[in-house]
Amino acid sequence: MTPDQYCEDKAAKSGSSFYYSFRFLSDDRRRAITALYAFCREVDDVVDETREEQVARMTLNWWRGELAALYAGAPTHPVTRALQPHVQAMDLPQGLFGEIIDGMEMDLDQARYATFADLQRYCHRVAGVVGQLSARIFGHTDPRTLDYAHDLGIAFQLTNIVRDVGEDARRGRIYLPVDELQRFEVPAADVLAYRESEAFGRLMTFQIERAEQWYVQALAQLPAADRKSQRVGLAMAAIYRATLDEIRRDGPARVLNQHLSLTPLRKLWLAWKTWTFG
Repeated sequence: MTPDQYCEDKAAKSGSSFYYSFRFLSDDRRRAITALYAFCREVDDVVDETREEQVARMTLNWWRGELAALYAGAPTHPVTRALQPHVQAMDLPQGLFGEIIDGMEMDLDQARYATFADLQRYCHRVAGVVGQLSARIFGHTDPRTLDYAHDLGIAFQLTNIVRDVGEDARRGRIYLPVDELQRFEVPAADVLAYRESEAFGRLMTFQIERAEQWYVQALAQLPAADRKSQRVGLAMAAIYRATLDEIRRDGPARVLNQHLSLTPLRKLWLAWKTWTFG
């Protein structure tokens, strides 16, 4: 199996919305973004699937060393080998990859965030910088496109937080800020016990509305000159916003006990529609 095939399999097995949007890219950009996605999955899986904290930290440190090897021209892992042809050609800074690892490690350090400002730092690392790397892979001519991509990444992460509340609670994590739980009078114990309530529904409606504001903010920053090159991000935004709409219609409180996802066909249709018509 080649490094590119390894990354392709990693992306395909995830069933992610990102995968459906990659289909429309040219070969080199598709290989690069698939390798970036595989890298994110690898380091995320270290935290989610490793039971021993010390082992997880050691593995993340190994990935930091592997990043250094990548930029020194001697990668050993299939993912970094797949990334190697693109890091210089597409100007992908090593520091941004390092921030992704730092963000994943935050999950080992804390399971709560006191305020949205605290949560935003986490979102910046695990999603905002991924957006910036993605924009570089897709191609851009205006530096403002990187600001758009960063904020779009945060919007995606906020959508994931809404969608995955129940799944995260099963891991003992709550990404909803503590001060907002208190404001809406939702005890953390209710979230961890998957107790749906009107108060929780109001809290989740607030989270949905904030995520939507980040989409609006991001899209307003995208320069017209780069809109065509950034169609993959726009396609993903269409899929993620449709997911938020489905959660809102289904009842926001229900995210505690069900994981809502669009069908593969609908994801592909939304990606094609956005790619074709902008």
